[in-house]
Amino acid sequence: MNGPQIYFTIPVLGGIPITETIVNTWILIAFITTVCIFLTRGMKIIPTGRRQQIAEKLVTMLYNLVEEVMGKKYIKFAPYIGALFTISILGSLSSLTGMRPITADLSTTLGWALVTFVMVQVNNIRAHGVGGWLKSFTQPVVMTPLNIISEIANPISMSFRHFGNIAAGMVITSLIYTALASLSSFVLQIVPSVFIQSIPIFQAGLPAILSIYFDLFTSFLQAYIFCMLTMVFVQSAGE
Repeated sequence: MNGPQIYFTIPVLGGIPITETIVNTWILIAFITTVCIFLTRGMKIIPTGRRQQIAEKLVTMLYNLVEEVMGKKYIKFAPYIGALFTISILGSLSSLTGMRPITADLSTTLGWALVTFVMVQVNNIRAHGVGGWLKSFTQPVVMTPLNIISEIANPISMSFRHFGNIAAGMVITSLIYTALASLSSFVLQIVPSVFIQSIPIFQAGLPAILSIYFDLFTSFLQAYIFCMLTMVFVQSAGE
């Protein structure tokens, strides 16, 4: 509720705080790396094992999605889109394990959005040159200030949308858990058994239903939207 916990501070450059988000991110990176090594170990030209078949299916689906949205000449962005979607979805779903989701930290989503912003500008310069890139902000001339603001607003809106949805779900779920615990305690005060009074009966059922929406549906939706916007922005900059 109060932001990620600071575990310790590295005493360099005025102090670098190592937060819960940083630790959880490296845990997820280690997990993703382990899964990738497991799925691709001992690969063969003609796949016979289930692991290789699963790995090739996932890669094929990713490349087909990128080619469909961005076009064949942008297929080189597929590894980045795949990595972005994977860390995003697992970063949000990590709340199901008791970890604080890394996407509930604005630093995480803003970092991803800034990477996308740089990719968009670089792709625009590669396609049109520096002159064409600068000229794109002045079409038409009277809209130049709004064009610049719009370009800057893209990473801000992307980061706040993803962060806001995940953080709001975490806050709402926590408030509901607390409220249901208080309701259980209040209602069960009339029960003489101390054992029964200690059972938060109203916390069973409803939180699980909310978790399906906030943890599963919202996590997949926000990861998908973030990746789709990344692909659309990068592709549009090069056209």
